[in-house]
Amino acid sequence: MLEAPAPAWFRWAVERPVESRRVQVDGCSIHYLLWPAAEPSSEVGGVLFLHGGGAHANWWRFIAPYFAARCPVAAMDLSGMGDSAARPVYSATIRAEEIGAVLEAAGLLDSARPPPFLVGHSFGGLTAMRYASLHGDRLGGFVIAESPVRPPDADRAHFAARPDVAPRMRTYDSYEAAVARFRLRPRQSCENAYIVEFIARHSVRQVEGGWGWKFDPRALTRDRHTEPFRDYLRAVTCRTALVVGDKSALVTPDVVAYMSGLLGPATPVVAIPEGQHHLTLDQPLAFVAAVRAIVEGWRCGSG
Repeated sequence: MLEAPAPAWFRWAVERPVESRRVQVDGCSIHYLLWPAAEPSSEVGGVLFLHGGGAHANWWRFIAPYFAARCPVAAMDLSGMGDSAARPVYSATIRAEEIGAVLEAAGLLDSARPPPFLVGHSFGGLTAMRYASLHGDRLGGFVIAESPVRPPDADRAHFAARPDVAPRMRTYDSYEAAVARFRLRPRQSCENAYIVEFIARHSVRQVEGGWGWKFDPRALTRDRHTEPFRDYLRAVTCRTALVVGDKSALVTPDVVAYMSGLLGPATPVVAIPEGQHHLTLDQPLAFVAAVRAIVEGWRCGSG
């Protein structure tokens, strides 16, 4: 139950019927959400949404339903995050297997319909680069939202001062105390208090000694950013688009220019006005409009 008042569009989205499902991938239980199509059409490819680092599928609960009119739509929890199980070791390659398994289990790779689309935010977009570099022929397109791939020198400088240690998992005496301590990472403002509260209320679970966050701290070390994502991005063969916030602290104009150089000049770049890194929170409807326009363009054969 939300305390912050929420607009009708948000209430409509989070009240849409959604199924909670699981699939086993290399001995790890992977959780995902599935929104069945309201008016199913075998001529429309589905969509899979991928969350950022330390986040989970519920970050898409108020976004995904706007894509489920004619096709099934899914959002998954990457291993070590959300309601998926933890692994002893994480990598983009094993998570690419998770993406493929969810696409298959959710029916998005059904040969009776067109190929699906990936939409990845932040770390979810980086992870999806690995899948798209390996299996771009299975995709109708890939929208990368606020997933920074920097030039090598800038990347080293960005992470040089960050220790490669797991964040400390704090526990709280009560569910409400944990919810009250929820903060966006990286820090930013967000006027949509109802969205932040909704995500906070789905980010907490009961743990030994109280209440804690829904992620494995070992999945959030600096090491997760040291894979060759620029090589993965360069190897992507499906249609790709960049969606960024024009006030983003992470995906700055120089980062966009570098990524565009790796992808090629034909790659669409959409900068959402007033959008920050968490643009699905601070500009959710503009994000929906931008991504729907890209995906519909691809479905119609343009772009």
